[in-house]
Amino acid sequence: MRIAIIGTGYVGLVSGACFADFGHQVTCIDKDPNKIERLNRGEIPIFEPGLEQLVADNVAAGRLSFTLEAADAIREAAVVFIAVGTPTRRGDGHADLSYVYAATEEIGGLIDGFTVVVTKSTVPVGTGDEVEAILRRVRPDGDFAVVSNPEFLREGAAIEDFKRPDRVVIGTEDDRARAVMAELYRPLSLNDFPVIYTSRRTSELIKYAGNAFLAMKITFINEMADLCEKVDANVQQVAKGIGLDGRIGSKFLHAGPGYGGSCFPKDTIALVRTAQQYGAPVRLIETTVEVNDARKLAMADRVKAALGDLNGKTVGVLGLTFKPNTDDMRDSPSLAIIPALQAMGASVKAYDPEGMHEAEHLFTGLELTTGPYEAAEGADALVLLTEWNQFRALDLARIKDAMAQPIIIDLRNVYKPEEVRALGFTYSSIGRA
Repeated sequence: MRIAIIGTGYVGLVSGACFADFGHQVTCIDKDPNKIERLNRGEIPIFEPGLEQLVADNVAAGRLSFTLEAADAIREAAVVFIAVGTPTRRGDGHADLSYVYAATEEIGGLIDGFTVVVTKSTVPVGTGDEVEAILRRVRPDGDFAVVSNPEFLREGAAIEDFKRPDRVVIGTEDDRARAVMAELYRPLSLNDFPVIYTSRRTSELIKYAGNAFLAMKITFINEMADLCEKVDANVQQVAKGIGLDGRIGSKFLHAGPGYGGSCFPKDTIALVRTAQQYGAPVRLIETTVEVNDARKLAMADRVKAALGDLNGKTVGVLGLTFKPNTDDMRDSPSLAIIPALQAMGASVKAYDPEGMHEAEHLFTGLELTTGPYEAAEGADALVLLTEWNQFRALDLARIKDAMAQPIIIDLRNVYKPEEVRALGFTYSSIGRA
């Protein structure tokens, strides 16, 4: 099947490579000449384990290509995916759908024969209706169906999630579109991965509801961590104790500095705005957003509590991305914590295995180092902010020798308190009194 994907960002690129690996003929389209040029040279603009090889294999097999020219790819496609960004709109918190609608206008002028137009981007309820209306206005005689097919990819495990999904959600009530989408995802159906068919609006809401629930789960365990510290309990044991309940589950019950990334922050805010617009406020999600924003800033206060006056002090930070195995810095806790530490008078030096290039453009006055031990050199405190694997087995004796003061603030609970303290460190973590 011929597929065109508009947008070569995280979702578009991963989806395109995986569909090509299923045997489909995929053309990925983007308006950024630099990005297309890099992709055609075999350079992947994002860090995602396994993606570079997957793209290279399918380009070599002739199933995957990249272009600036949309016309031929869209005319020949049976399915056209819209996989452009939907960032938070400045001023009101709604999702900015301008890129989605611009792509829709372009598609409308180019489709030839029956075409399934799929919103893969995360969009508010009712967006599919507007996409259909735009297509009908641009192409009154067009033969098409608009489908919602949200993505559920975790950064750092996106290929695995695409090929072995918990579920595939397809929102359409058009029989022809359903048949096309069934053929598109046939490799997954053959392996008994659940493919769920719903109405278009239901599909759109499933994506937002899923992300909001996971964000709420993270915020819940973070608040339990604060309570654990007050009552001399251990949040990791609490999480295990409730996570073994099949109705709750163990995932997303890891206390830390708050959630970030490309999805949870913008999607929770967008859901709140949509709910308010329809007169059905989601108060649990509103509170989740407020608590998470406050938590990121509160982490700087933890450093101050451990170190005292930060004026003239040096703080080393390990990890800048919002999670390991990605170079994504969007809404990362580091973007709130590091400026707060600097505002308190601290000099900050940091290291991240994949986020250094992005950090150069996002921080002011931050010293970027070449490794974790260099970040610890001369530091009065060391903050573990992202749980990259290479930070899990540091030579703590070497770290201690490098530091001006042996103080560690572990915001991911990577280490065992008793072991770190036995080496002579002052050690602080989350939810472990």
